[in-house]
Amino acid sequence: MNRETTFASSDTLVVVDRSRRRRNIIIAAVAVLAAALIAFFMLSGGSKDEAGGPSATAPGGRGQIPTVSVVVPGRSQVARIITASGALAALRDQPVGVAGEGGMVRAVLVDAGAWVRQGQTLASVDRSVQAQNAAQLAAQVQVARADAALAQNEYERSQALVGRGFVSKADLDRKKAARDAANARIRVAEANLNSMRAQIGRLDIRAPKSGLILSRNVEVGQVVSAGSGALFRLAEGGEMEMRAQMSQQDLAFIRQGMPASVTPIGTDRSFAGRVWQVSPVIDPQSRQGEVRITVPYDPAIRPGGFAEAKIEAGATTAPLLPQSAVLSDEKGNYVYIIDGKNQVVRRNVKIGTVDDQGVTIAEGLSGQESVVLSAGPFLNEGQKVAPKRQAAR
Repeated sequence: MNRETTFASSDTLVVVDRSRRRRNIIIAAVAVLAAALIAFFMLSGGSKDEAGGPSATAPGGRGQIPTVSVVVPGRSQVARIITASGALAALRDQPVGVAGEGGMVRAVLVDAGAWVRQGQTLASVDRSVQAQNAAQLAAQVQVARADAALAQNEYERSQALVGRGFVSKADLDRKKAARDAANARIRVAEANLNSMRAQIGRLDIRAPKSGLILSRNVEVGQVVSAGSGALFRLAEGGEMEMRAQMSQQDLAFIRQGMPASVTPIGTDRSFAGRVWQVSPVIDPQSRQGEVRITVPYDPAIRPGGFAEAKIEAGATTAPLLPQSAVLSDEKGNYVYIIDGKNQVVRRNVKIGTVDDQGVTIAEGLSGQESVVLSAGPFLNEGQKVAPKRQAAR
Protein backbone atom coordinates (compact mmCIF):
# COMPACT_ATOMS: atom_id res chain seq x y z
CA MET A 1 0.00 0.00 0.00
CA ASN A 2 0.98 3.55 -0.66
CA ARG A 3 1.17 4.88 2.78
CA GLU A 4 3.37 7.45 4.39
CA THR A 5 4.57 7.05 7.98
CA THR A 6 5.85 10.01 9.95
CA PHE A 7 7.09 10.40 13.42
CA ALA A 8 6.64 13.48 15.47
CA SER A 9 8.62 14.49 18.54
CA SER A 10 5.87 13.03 20.76
CA ASP A 11 6.37 9.62 19.15
CA THR A 12 2.69 9.69 17.86
CA LEU A 13 2.19 7.70 14.62
CA VAL A 14 0.01 9.46 11.86
CA VAL A 15 -1.03 7.53 8.71
CA VAL A 16 -2.30 9.59 5.59
CA ASP A 17 -4.14 7.86 2.63
CA ARG A 18 -3.37 10.21 -0.41
CA SER A 19 -5.11 8.08 -3.13
CA ARG A 20 -8.53 8.65 -1.55
CA ARG A 21 -8.03 12.40 -1.56
CA ARG A 22 -7.19 12.32 -5.32
CA ARG A 23 -10.42 10.45 -6.10
CA ASN A 24 -12.45 13.04 -4.26
CA ILE A 25 -10.90 15.87 -6.25
CA ILE A 26 -11.69 14.13 -9.59
CA ILE A 27 -15.32 13.50 -8.61
CA ALA A 28 -15.76 17.17 -7.65
CA ALA A 29 -14.31 18.37 -10.98
CA VAL A 30 -16.64 16.10 -12.99
CA ALA A 31 -19.64 17.38 -11.04
CA VAL A 32 -18.71 21.02 -11.75
CA LEU A 33 -18.26 20.29 -15.51
CA ALA A 34 -21.65 18.55 -15.69
CA ALA A 35 -23.35 21.49 -14.02
CA ALA A 36 -21.75 23.91 -16.52
CA LEU A 37 -22.94 21.82 -19.49
CA ILE A 38 -26.49 21.67 -18.16
CA ALA A 39 -26.54 25.45 -17.72
CA PHE A 40 -25.21 25.98 -21.28
CA PHE A 41 -27.89 23.81 -22.90
CA MET A 42 -30.62 25.50 -20.85
CA LEU A 43 -29.48 28.94 -22.06
CA SER A 44 -29.21 27.78 -25.70
CA GLY A 45 -32.72 26.37 -25.71
CA GLY A 46 -34.15 29.61 -24.33
CA SER A 47 -32.53 31.74 -27.06
CA LYS A 48 -33.95 29.49 -29.81
CA ASP A 49 -37.43 29.82 -28.39
CA GLU A 50 -37.13 33.60 -28.36
CA ALA A 51 -35.97 33.66 -32.04
CA GLY A 52 -39.06 31.83 -33.20
CA GLY A 53 -38.13 28.17 -32.80
CA PRO A 54 -38.48 25.85 -35.81
CA SER A 55 -40.19 28.50 -38.03
CA ALA A 56 -36.94 30.51 -38.24
CA THR A 57 -34.72 27.66 -39.39
CA ALA A 58 -34.44 25.79 -42.61
CA PRO A 59 -35.47 22.10 -42.77
CA GLY A 60 -32.77 19.89 -41.30
CA GLY A 61 -31.48 22.68 -39.04
CA ARG A 62 -29.18 24.24 -41.73
CA GLY A 63 -29.55 27.86 -40.59
CA GLN A 64 -31.97 30.76 -40.52
CA ILE A 65 -34.16 31.48 -43.63
CA PRO A 66 -33.72 35.12 -44.77
CA THR A 67 -36.73 37.34 -45.29
CA VAL A 68 -36.71 39.29 -48.57
CA SER A 69 -39.00 41.99 -49.92
CA VAL A 70 -40.69 41.18 -53.22
CA VAL A 71 -43.05 43.01 -55.54
CA VAL A 72 -45.39 41.94 -58.32
CA PRO A 73 -44.87 44.83 -60.79
CA GLY A 74 -47.76 44.22 -63.17
CA ARG A 75 -47.67 46.26 -66.38
CA SER A 76 -47.62 50.05 -66.60
CA GLN A 77 -48.01 52.40 -69.54
CA VAL A 78 -44.66 54.05 -70.16
CA ALA A 79 -43.14 56.07 -72.95
CA ARG A 80 -41.36 53.90 -75.49
CA ILE A 81 -37.81 55.26 -75.64
CA ILE A 82 -35.58 53.51 -78.14
CA THR A 83 -31.87 53.86 -77.45
CA ALA A 84 -29.31 53.55 -80.22
CA SER A 85 -25.72 54.51 -80.92
CA GLY A 86 -23.92 55.63 -84.03
CA ALA A 87 -21.53 58.04 -85.67
CA LEU A 88 -21.81 61.80 -86.03
CA ALA A 89 -21.45 63.34 -89.48
CA ALA A 90 -22.26 66.39 -91.53
CA LEU A 91 -25.79 66.33 -92.90
CA ARG A 92 -24.48 67.41 -96.32
CA ASP A 93 -20.77 66.73 -96.55
CA GLN A 94 -19.58 68.39 -99.76
CA PRO A 95 -16.09 67.80 -101.17
CA VAL A 96 -14.57 70.87 -102.81
CA GLY A 97 -11.90 70.32 -105.46
CA VAL A 98 -10.36 71.85 -108.58
CA ALA A 99 -12.91 72.68 -111.26
CA GLY A 100 -10.41 73.87 -113.90
CA GLU A 101 -7.10 72.69 -115.25
CA GLY A 102 -5.30 73.46 -111.99
CA GLY A 103 -1.75 74.57 -111.35
CA MET A 104 0.39 75.67 -108.42
CA VAL A 105 -1.44 76.92 -105.34
CA ARG A 106 -0.48 80.50 -104.54
CA ALA A 107 -2.69 81.16 -101.51
CA VAL A 108 -4.97 79.29 -99.09
CA LEU A 109 -7.42 81.70 -97.55
CA VAL A 110 -9.40 79.57 -95.05
CA ASP A 111 -8.71 76.78 -92.59
CA ALA A 112 -10.73 73.99 -90.99
CA GLY A 113 -13.40 75.34 -88.67
CA ALA A 114 -14.00 78.53 -90.66
CA TRP A 115 -17.46 79.63 -91.73
CA VAL A 116 -17.69 80.64 -95.39
CA ARG A 117 -20.38 82.06 -97.65
CA GLN A 118 -21.41 80.77 -101.04
CA GLY A 119 -18.92 81.80 -103.75
CA GLN A 120 -16.19 82.80 -101.31
CA THR A 121 -12.64 82.06 -102.49
CA LEU A 122 -11.03 79.29 -100.46
CA ALA A 123 -7.71 79.02 -102.33
CA SER A 124 -6.09 80.58 -105.38
CA VAL A 125 -4.03 78.89 -108.12
CA ASP A 126 -1.28 80.58 -110.13
CA ARG A 127 -2.67 82.20 -113.32
CA SER A 128 0.30 83.99 -114.88
CA VAL A 129 0.11 82.05 -118.15
CA GLN A 130 -3.66 82.36 -118.40
CA ALA A 131 -3.44 86.10 -117.75
CA GLN A 132 -1.11 86.55 -120.75
CA ASN A 133 -3.45 84.54 -122.93
CA ALA A 134 -6.35 86.68 -121.79
CA ALA A 135 -4.43 89.85 -122.70
CA GLN A 136 -3.73 88.46 -126.16
CA LEU A 137 -7.37 87.62 -126.72
CA ALA A 138 -8.44 91.04 -125.52
CA ALA A 139 -6.14 92.59 -128.15
CA GLN A 140 -7.69 90.38 -130.83
CA VAL A 141 -11.09 91.70 -129.85
CA GLN A 142 -9.85 95.26 -130.41
CA VAL A 143 -8.45 94.32 -133.83
CA ALA A 144 -11.72 92.69 -134.82
CA ARG A 145 -13.69 95.76 -133.77
CA ALA A 146 -11.40 98.05 -135.81
CA ASP A 147 -11.82 95.84 -138.89
CA ALA A 148 -15.57 95.83 -138.40
CA ALA A 149 -15.66 99.63 -138.15
CA LEU A 150 -13.66 99.96 -141.37
CA ALA A 151 -15.89 97.49 -143.17
CA GLN A 152 -18.96 99.38 -142.02
CA ASN A 153 -17.61 102.70 -143.38
CA GLU A 154 -16.74 101.18 -146.75
CA TYR A 155 -20.17 99.67 -147.05
CA GLU A 156 -21.85 102.99 -146.29
CA ARG A 157 -19.74 104.87 -148.89
CA SER A 158 -20.42 102.24 -151.52
CA GLN A 159 -24.11 102.39 -150.77
CA ALA A 160 -24.08 106.18 -151.42
CA LEU A 161 -22.30 105.73 -154.75
CA VAL A 162 -24.52 102.99 -156.10
CA GLY A 163 -27.26 105.45 -157.04
CA ARG A 164 -24.80 107.67 -158.97
CA GLY A 165 -23.45 104.73 -160.95
CA PHE A 166 -19.92 104.75 -159.55
CA VAL A 167 -20.32 101.41 -157.72
CA SER A 168 -22.05 98.35 -159.04
CA LYS A 169 -24.63 96.36 -157.16
CA ALA A 170 -22.24 93.41 -156.94
CA ASP A 171 -19.53 95.54 -155.29
CA LEU A 172 -22.05 96.73 -152.75
CA ASP A 173 -22.96 93.14 -151.87
CA ARG A 174 -19.28 92.33 -151.35
CA LYS A 175 -18.88 95.31 -149.04
CA LYS A 176 -21.88 94.19 -147.04
CA ALA A 177 -20.50 90.66 -146.72
CA ALA A 178 -17.15 92.02 -145.58
CA ARG A 179 -18.88 94.11 -142.94
CA ASP A 180 -20.88 91.16 -141.67
CA ALA A 181 -17.78 88.95 -141.51
CA ALA A 182 -15.93 91.60 -139.52
CA ASN A 183 -18.78 91.76 -137.00
CA ALA A 184 -18.71 87.96 -136.73
CA ARG A 185 -14.99 88.03 -136.02
CA ILE A 186 -15.69 90.41 -133.15
CA ARG A 187 -18.07 87.91 -131.60
CA VAL A 188 -15.55 85.08 -132.05
CA ALA A 189 -12.78 87.09 -130.41
CA GLU A 190 -15.07 88.10 -127.54
CA ALA A 191 -16.11 84.48 -127.00
CA ASN A 192 -12.49 83.38 -126.84
CA LEU A 193 -11.72 86.12 -124.36
CA ASN A 194 -14.70 85.22 -122.18
CA SER A 195 -13.68 81.56 -122.27
CA MET A 196 -10.22 82.43 -121.05
CA ARG A 197 -11.61 84.64 -118.32
CA ALA A 198 -13.85 81.77 -117.21
CA GLN A 199 -10.84 79.46 -117.07
CA ILE A 200 -9.03 82.01 -114.94
CA GLY A 201 -12.05 82.25 -112.67
CA ARG A 202 -12.03 78.47 -112.21
CA LEU A 203 -8.50 78.70 -110.89
CA ASP A 204 -10.06 80.17 -107.76
CA ILE A 205 -11.38 77.34 -105.57
CA ARG A 206 -14.70 78.66 -104.29
CA ALA A 207 -17.28 77.49 -101.76
CA PRO A 208 -20.28 75.94 -103.57
CA LYS A 209 -22.55 76.66 -100.57
CA SER A 210 -22.43 78.59 -97.32
CA GLY A 211 -21.34 76.46 -94.41
CA LEU A 212 -18.55 75.17 -92.17
CA ILE A 213 -15.16 74.04 -93.44
CA LEU A 214 -14.58 70.57 -91.96
CA SER A 215 -11.14 69.83 -93.36
CA ARG A 216 -8.37 71.38 -95.45
CA ASN A 217 -6.12 69.18 -97.59
CA VAL A 218 -4.08 71.71 -99.57
CA GLU A 219 -1.01 73.83 -98.91
CA VAL A 220 0.69 76.75 -100.64
CA GLY A 221 3.06 75.53 -103.39
CA GLN A 222 1.14 72.33 -103.98
CA VAL A 223 0.39 71.49 -107.61
CA VAL A 224 -3.27 70.55 -108.00
CA SER A 225 -5.45 69.38 -110.84
CA ALA A 226 -8.89 67.94 -111.47
CA GLY A 227 -7.58 64.54 -110.34
CA SER A 228 -6.22 65.79 -107.01
CA GLY A 229 -9.40 64.93 -105.13
CA ALA A 230 -11.11 67.03 -102.49
CA LEU A 231 -9.03 69.95 -101.24
CA PHE A 232 -11.69 71.00 -98.72
CA ARG A 233 -14.74 69.39 -97.11
CA LEU A 234 -17.72 71.60 -96.41
CA ALA A 235 -20.76 71.03 -94.18
CA GLU A 236 -23.60 72.85 -95.89
CA GLY A 237 -25.17 75.30 -93.46
CA GLY A 238 -23.14 73.71 -90.64
CA GLU A 239 -25.93 71.16 -90.14
CA MET A 240 -24.96 67.89 -88.47
CA GLU A 241 -26.59 64.52 -88.08
CA MET A 242 -26.28 61.27 -86.18
CA ARG A 243 -26.44 58.00 -88.07
CA ALA A 244 -27.93 55.69 -85.46
CA GLN A 245 -27.73 51.93 -85.91
CA MET A 246 -30.59 49.89 -84.49
CA SER A 247 -32.11 46.43 -84.72
CA GLN A 248 -34.83 45.47 -87.14
CA GLN A 249 -37.32 45.20 -84.26
CA ASP A 250 -36.66 48.73 -83.02
CA LEU A 251 -36.60 50.11 -86.54
CA ALA A 252 -40.25 49.12 -86.98
CA PHE A 253 -41.31 51.74 -84.39
CA ILE A 254 -39.37 54.67 -85.90
CA ARG A 255 -41.08 57.24 -88.08
CA GLN A 256 -39.82 60.34 -89.84
CA GLY A 257 -40.24 63.48 -87.71
CA MET A 258 -39.99 61.75 -84.30
CA PRO A 259 -38.12 63.81 -81.66
CA ALA A 260 -34.80 62.53 -80.40
CA SER A 261 -32.10 63.43 -77.89
CA VAL A 262 -28.47 63.06 -78.99
CA THR A 263 -25.60 62.86 -76.47
CA PRO A 264 -22.04 62.80 -77.84
CA ILE A 265 -19.65 60.42 -76.09
CA GLY A 266 -17.40 62.25 -73.65
CA THR A 267 -19.90 64.96 -72.76
CA ASP A 268 -22.99 65.11 -70.58
CA ARG A 269 -24.74 67.59 -72.89
CA SER A 270 -27.71 66.46 -74.94
CA PHE A 271 -28.97 68.07 -78.13
CA ALA A 272 -32.52 68.04 -79.40
CA GLY A 273 -32.85 66.50 -82.84
CA ARG A 274 -35.41 64.98 -85.14
CA VAL A 275 -35.51 61.88 -87.31
CA TRP A 276 -35.35 62.94 -90.95
CA GLN A 277 -34.67 59.63 -92.65
CA VAL A 278 -35.31 55.96 -91.87
CA SER A 279 -33.30 53.44 -93.85
CA PRO A 280 -35.51 51.49 -96.30
CA VAL A 281 -33.15 48.48 -96.18
CA ILE A 282 -31.57 46.25 -93.53
CA ASP A 283 -27.90 45.32 -93.63
CA PRO A 284 -27.85 41.57 -94.37
CA GLN A 285 -24.67 41.12 -92.34
CA SER A 286 -25.48 42.99 -89.12
CA ARG A 287 -29.29 42.83 -89.43
CA GLN A 288 -29.41 46.49 -88.49
CA GLY A 289 -30.84 49.56 -90.14
CA GLU A 290 -29.79 53.20 -90.09
CA VAL A 291 -31.80 56.11 -88.72
CA ARG A 292 -30.51 59.60 -89.52
CA ILE A 293 -31.21 62.32 -86.95
CA THR A 294 -30.60 66.01 -87.66
CA VAL A 295 -29.04 68.13 -84.93
CA PRO A 296 -28.10 71.83 -84.99
CA TYR A 297 -24.48 72.86 -85.15
CA ASP A 298 -22.51 73.01 -81.92
CA PRO A 299 -18.74 72.81 -81.32
CA ALA A 300 -19.35 69.70 -79.19
CA ILE A 301 -20.73 67.85 -82.22
CA ARG A 302 -17.74 66.74 -84.27
CA PRO A 303 -18.16 64.66 -87.42
CA GLY A 304 -16.54 61.27 -87.05
CA GLY A 305 -17.31 61.11 -83.33
CA PHE A 306 -19.69 58.70 -81.59
CA ALA A 307 -22.96 59.46 -79.84
CA GLU A 308 -26.00 57.88 -78.21
CA ALA A 309 -29.56 58.75 -79.15
CA LYS A 310 -32.88 58.33 -77.37
CA ILE A 311 -35.86 58.42 -79.70
CA GLU A 312 -39.38 58.93 -78.39
CA ALA A 313 -41.34 56.27 -80.26
CA GLY A 314 -44.80 56.49 -78.66
CA ALA A 315 -45.96 54.56 -75.58
CA THR A 316 -46.05 50.92 -74.51
CA THR A 317 -47.12 48.76 -71.54
CA ALA A 318 -44.36 46.94 -69.69
CA PRO A 319 -43.29 45.94 -66.15
CA LEU A 320 -41.69 48.81 -64.22
CA LEU A 321 -39.16 47.99 -61.48
CA PRO A 322 -36.97 50.08 -59.16
CA GLN A 323 -33.32 50.18 -60.18
CA SER A 324 -32.30 48.16 -57.08
CA ALA A 325 -34.18 45.13 -58.43
CA VAL A 326 -32.21 44.90 -61.68
CA LEU A 327 -28.74 43.33 -61.54
CA SER A 328 -26.10 42.70 -64.18
CA ASP A 329 -23.05 40.54 -64.72
CA GLU A 330 -21.00 39.23 -67.62
CA LYS A 331 -24.07 37.37 -68.93
CA GLY A 332 -26.22 40.52 -69.07
CA ASN A 333 -29.07 42.04 -67.07
CA TYR A 334 -31.23 39.89 -64.79
CA VAL A 335 -33.59 39.87 -61.81
CA TYR A 336 -34.29 37.36 -59.06
CA ILE A 337 -37.83 36.04 -58.77
CA ILE A 338 -39.36 33.79 -56.12
CA ASP A 339 -41.09 30.64 -57.39
CA GLY A 340 -43.94 28.67 -55.83
CA LYS A 341 -41.53 26.83 -53.52
CA ASN A 342 -40.13 30.10 -52.14
CA GLN A 343 -36.85 29.50 -53.92
CA VAL A 344 -34.72 32.10 -55.68
CA VAL A 345 -34.71 31.82 -59.50
CA ARG A 346 -32.65 33.96 -61.90
CA ARG A 347 -34.51 35.52 -64.83
CA ASN A 348 -32.60 37.23 -67.67
CA VAL A 349 -34.26 40.45 -68.87
CA LYS A 350 -33.85 43.12 -71.54
CA ILE A 351 -33.95 46.69 -70.27
CA GLY A 352 -36.02 49.34 -72.04
CA THR A 353 -35.79 52.82 -70.55
CA VAL A 354 -34.15 53.95 -67.30
CA ASP A 355 -35.40 57.14 -65.67
CA ASP A 356 -36.49 58.54 -62.30
CA GLN A 357 -39.58 56.33 -62.30
CA GLY A 358 -37.54 53.14 -62.55
CA VAL A 359 -36.43 50.57 -65.10
CA THR A 360 -38.76 49.42 -67.85
CA ILE A 361 -38.40 45.72 -68.63
CA ALA A 362 -38.75 45.25 -72.38
CA GLU A 363 -38.36 41.45 -72.39
CA GLY A 364 -38.14 38.66 -69.81
CA LEU A 365 -41.03 39.41 -67.44
CA SER A 366 -44.79 39.21 -67.80
CA GLY A 367 -45.40 41.39 -64.74
CA GLN A 368 -46.99 38.63 -62.62
CA GLU A 369 -43.78 37.32 -61.09
CA SER A 370 -42.64 38.02 -57.52
CA VAL A 371 -39.46 39.99 -58.06
CA VAL A 372 -36.86 40.52 -55.30
CA LEU A 373 -36.56 44.26 -54.67
CA SER A 374 -33.15 44.90 -53.16
CA ALA A 375 -31.49 41.82 -51.60
CA GLY A 376 -30.39 40.31 -54.92
CA PRO A 377 -26.61 40.65 -54.44
CA PHE A 378 -26.82 38.62 -51.19
CA LEU A 379 -28.87 35.75 -52.61
CA ASN A 380 -27.99 32.62 -54.54
CA GLU A 381 -30.07 30.84 -57.11
CA GLY A 382 -32.03 27.99 -55.54
CA GLN A 383 -31.82 29.47 -52.04
CA LYS A 384 -34.87 29.15 -49.78
CA VAL A 385 -36.29 32.49 -48.58
CA ALA A 386 -39.27 33.93 -46.75
CA PRO A 387 -40.86 36.45 -49.20
CA LYS A 388 -42.47 39.61 -47.86
CA ARG A 389 -44.61 41.28 -50.49
CA GLN A 390 -44.69 45.03 -50.95
CA ALA A 391 -47.05 47.15 -53.01
CA ALA A 392 -45.97 48.00 -56.55
CA ARG A 393 -45.41 51.64 -57.46
